[in-house]
Amino acid sequence: MRILRLSVAGFGPYKTAQHVDFEAFRDDGLFLITGKTGAGKSSILDAICYALYGSVPRYESTQQRLRSDHCGADDPSFVELEFLVGDEGGTRYRVRRSPEYERPKARGTGTTVQKTTAQLDRLVDGEWQGIAARPVDVGNELDRILRLSKDQFLQVILLAQNRFQQFLLARNDDRQAVLRTLFGTRRFEQIEAALIERQKALRAQLESGRQGVAHQAALVAGLLAVGEDDAAPEEPGVTWFEAALAALDTQLQSAEAHAGEADRAFAEADAAHRALVDTRKAQSRRDAAAARLAEHEAEQDAIDAERRTLADARRAAVVWPQLTALRAAEAARVAARSLEADARAAYAGVGSGESTAESLAIAIDETTRRLGTLESVAAEERRLPELDADAEHLNSTAEARAAAVADATERIEALPPRIDSVTAALTAARVQAAGEADARGRVERSTVARDAALLARELESEHDQALADETEASGAHAAAAARVHELMRQRLAGYAGELAAALVSGDPCAVCGSVEHPAPAAGDAAPVTEGDIELAKGDADRAAAAYAAATALLGDVATRLAGARSAAGGKTLDQLDDELAAAHAALRDVEAAHADAERLEAERERLRGELDAATTGLAGLRAESEAASRRRAEHSSILTSIADRVAQHLGGFESVAAHVESLQEQLAAANRLVQAITAVEADEKAVRSATSVLHAQLAEHDFADEQAVETARRTLAEITAIDARIREHEQAVSSARATLAEPELAGLPAEPVDLDAAAERLTSARTARDAALAARSSVAQRRTQVAQIVTSVRAQQAASAALDEEYQKLRELASVVQGNEPNTKRMRLETYVLAAQLEEIVAAANLRLRAMTSGRYALEHDDSLQYRGSRSGLGLAILDQHTGRSRPTHSLSGGETFLASLALALGLAEVVTQQAGGITLDTLFIDEGFGSLDADTLEIAMATLDSLRAGGRTIGLISHVEAMKEQIPAKLRISVTPQGDSEIAPDYELAAV
Repeated sequence: MRILRLSVAGFGPYKTAQHVDFEAFRDDGLFLITGKTGAGKSSILDAICYALYGSVPRYESTQQRLRSDHCGADDPSFVELEFLVGDEGGTRYRVRRSPEYERPKARGTGTTVQKTTAQLDRLVDGEWQGIAARPVDVGNELDRILRLSKDQFLQVILLAQNRFQQFLLARNDDRQAVLRTLFGTRRFEQIEAALIERQKALRAQLESGRQGVAHQAALVAGLLAVGEDDAAPEEPGVTWFEAALAALDTQLQSAEAHAGEADRAFAEADAAHRALVDTRKAQSRRDAAAARLAEHEAEQDAIDAERRTLADARRAAVVWPQLTALRAAEAARVAARSLEADARAAYAGVGSGESTAESLAIAIDETTRRLGTLESVAAEERRLPELDADAEHLNSTAEARAAAVADATERIEALPPRIDSVTAALTAARVQAAGEADARGRVERSTVARDAALLARELESEHDQALADETEASGAHAAAAARVHELMRQRLAGYAGELAAALVSGDPCAVCGSVEHPAPAAGDAAPVTEGDIELAKGDADRAAAAYAAATALLGDVATRLAGARSAAGGKTLDQLDDELAAAHAALRDVEAAHADAERLEAERERLRGELDAATTGLAGLRAESEAASRRRAEHSSILTSIADRVAQHLGGFESVAAHVESLQEQLAAANRLVQAITAVEADEKAVRSATSVLHAQLAEHDFADEQAVETARRTLAEITAIDARIREHEQAVSSARATLAEPELAGLPAEPVDLDAAAERLTSARTARDAALAARSSVAQRRTQVAQIVTSVRAQQAASAALDEEYQKLRELASVVQGNEPNTKRMRLETYVLAAQLEEIVAAANLRLRAMTSGRYALEHDDSLQYRGSRSGLGLAILDQHTGRSRPTHSLSGGETFLASLALALGLAEVVTQQAGGITLDTLFIDEGFGSLDADTLEIAMATLDSLRAGGRTIGLISHVEAMKEQIPAKLRISVTPQGDSEIAPDYELAAV
C-alpha cells in the first residue's frame, strides 16, 4: 500500500485547502515534516488516519473537534486521500470524508448539524468511478481493501510519538493488550471465559442435583408420615429411598386386607336391606290390586247397559245404508221431475211439433244434418274480413313494387354525372397535395433561421458581458504579476538585514564565518517574508487563471454568436417571423388538400359502389313487382267465389253464423228434453226397488219401522268408544285378579314390614367400607409417588456421577488454560498464542537491531515465571553480547532504547503485514523520538531508515532535530499564518536538487 496524495481543508489547524503530493518524495524515499510545535505536523498523520478509518486516536470522544476552529460558517471541512494498493500496476483509490459539525441554518436563525459524509472512488481507465457513498459502506469497502484495522495501521504505518517505545518497555499485561488488538486473539480469551462458565455451570448442575435429591427425600419423609427420629438424612442415598418404598408396600398390604373385610360386611347389609325392600314392594302391589278389583266390580251394571246399546247399534248399522239409499232415490226422483218440466218449457220456446221421445229423435237427426252443411260455409264466412285485408295488402304491395322500380331507374340515371364531378375534384386536390414535402422543408428552414436569430439576440448581450469581464481580468492579472515582482525585489533587498538580525555574538557568520560582527546591516522595519511572496504568488496564479478563463469564455461566445448570425441568413427576427407564418399557412393548405383528396377518394368509391348495387337491385325489384301483381289477381278470384256461397246459405238470417246458432239452440233443447224424460223414468224404477229391499231388511233384523232404526243407530266414533270402555273394564278386572293370584303375593304378612333398622345398618356398613377404601387409595397413591421418586433419584444419581466426572476434567483443563496448576509456565491460552507471534516479531526485529548495534544487542522473548504470581509469557529482555547475559529492556540508555524500539516496531510491522495477507507497505511515518539520540546513534538510525528507503519505501519523519534537517533535503514545511491557521509548503524542487 502506498500513500499518494493528501488534501485537507477545515481540518485541525488547516483552514484553507492544503495539498501534499507524497509521490514527489518517492525518488528521495525519505522526507522530513518540519515546523514549529503545534503548527500541525501530527495533524497530517491524523488526516491520513481519519480518511482511512473515520476517526483519530487523539479525538476518539467527538468528531466535532476535527473541524478547524479557524473555519467560518461557510468554510468547507474535508480530508481527501489517494492511495495505491498493489504494485505499480495496482488499483488506485480516492477516499473523501467530512466530519460532523454545526453550521448556520440556510433559512432562519440558529444552527443545524452537518452530517458526516464519505465517498470512495476507484480509478478505472483514467476516470474516477464511485464505489460507496455512505460512511458505513465506505468503511466496509476500506476494511476489505486495506485488510488492516486502525490499531494495526497505527502500529505499522503511523508510528506516533513515543508509541513504539511503549511496546518495548511495557509490562506483560500492557504488551498483551497491544498484541491482542493487532492479532485479534480475543477469541482465545473468550474460549477461556467459556471454559470457566462451563465449569461454573457444571458445578451449579451438581449442586442443583444434590439439592433436588434432598428435596425429594423431604417429600418421601412427608409421604411416610414418620417422626423426627425417622426423618431423612442430610445426604440420603438410593438405599434410604428403597427402604421407604418397602415400608409403604407393607402399609399397602394391610390397607388392602382391611378394605376387603369392610367390603364384605357392606355386601351382607346391602343384601338384607334389599330383601326387606322387595317384601315391602310386594305388599304394596297386593293392596293396590285388591282395591282396583273392588272398584271395577261396583261398575258392572253400567257396563252391562253399555253392552246392550252396542248390540242395537251394530244391528242398526246393517239396515242404515238401505234406508239412506231409499231416501236418496226419492230425492233424485223429485229433482228429475223438476228438470223435465224445465226442459219441456225450453223446447217449446225454440222448436215445434210433438215432444214425445220418438218425435224428438227424428227432429234431432234432421237438425244435425243441416248443421253439417252450414258450419263449413260459416267457416268460409269468418275468413271474409281477413281475405279483404289481404286483398288491400296485396294491392298496396304491387303498387309499392312498381314505385320502387321507377325510383331505382331514376337513381341509376343520376349517379354517373355525380361520379364524374367527384373525380374532377379529386384530381385537383391530389395536384395541390403533391407539394407537401416542399412546404414542410420551407417550415423547417424558416424555424431554424428564426431560432438562430433569437439565439444571436441573446448572445449579443452575453458577448458584451464576456468582453467586459475579459478586460477586467486582464487588468487584475497585470496588477497581481506586478505585485509579485515588487515583493521579490523587496525580499532580495532585505536579505542582508535578515542575516544581520540572526547574528549572535560569538557564533560564526553564515556568510563570512567570522565570530565578530562589527557592522551588521540594518533591516527594514517591516521586511517581506517568504509567506508574503507565497501569498502574492497565489493571488497572481488565481488572477492568471481567471484571466485565462475569461479569455476562453469570450472566444467561445464570439464563435457561437458568429455561427448564429450565419444561420439566420442576415435577416431580422421580424422578417423571419413573417416567413415562418407564411410557411405554416402554406403547409396547412397542403395538409388540408391531402385530407380533401382522401375524403374525395372515399366518396368516389362509395358512389361507384352505390351505382353497382342499384343496377343489380333493379332486376330484383322488377321480378318482385311482377310476382306481386300475380298474387293480387289470384286472391281476388278466391274472394269472389266464397262470397257467392255465403249468400246462398243465409236462409233469411243476417249471416250464415246466425243461421247456424239458431239450429244449434233447437238441437240443444231437444237433446235436453230427451235426457230429462229418460232420467225421470230411471228414478221411478230406483225408488220402487229401494223400498222393497228396505222392508225385507227391517223384518230380518227385528226393527218395527224406520224410526226404530234411527233410534238404535250410533256413529262409528260412538260405537268405538263404547266398545273401548267395555274392553278396558274387562281388562282391568282380569289384571287385578291376575295380580292377586301371583304366587309371590301369597303368604305375605298382613302388616307392612319395618325398613328403618335395616337402612341404618346399611349406612353404617357403607361408611366403614368407604373409609377403608380411602385409606387403601391414600397408601397406594403415596406408594406410587415414592416409587416415581425412587426411579428419579436413581436416574439423578447416575447423571450426577457422569456430570461429576466431566466437571473434574473440565476444572483441570480450565485451570491449565488460566495459567494455574498444573500449568508450570503460568501462561494463559491467549498469552501462549501471542507468545508465538512475539517470537516472530523478535526474530524480525533482531535482523535490524544487530545491524544497528554492530551485533552487540539482540532482543529475547522472555517466558520465565514472574515474581509474586504475575502472569508470564510475553516478556522481553536484551541479550548483551559483550557480557553474554540478558538484562531488562529498561536498563538500556536513551539512544539504545530508541534503536531497540525502532527495530522492534519495524519487526512488528513486518509480522502484522504478513498476518494481514502479506500486503506490501510502501509508506511509513515516524513521529518524533530522535531528539534523545547522540550523533553516532542518530547516524545509525538514519542508516536503518536508508535501508528501508532502499527497499522501495517512502518514509516521512517528524522531528525538531537540526542534524536531521541538514541531512534530509526533502521537507514538508508547516507554517503558521498571522491569523493563526497553518499552511503546508512542500519543498519538492529542493528535494529534486
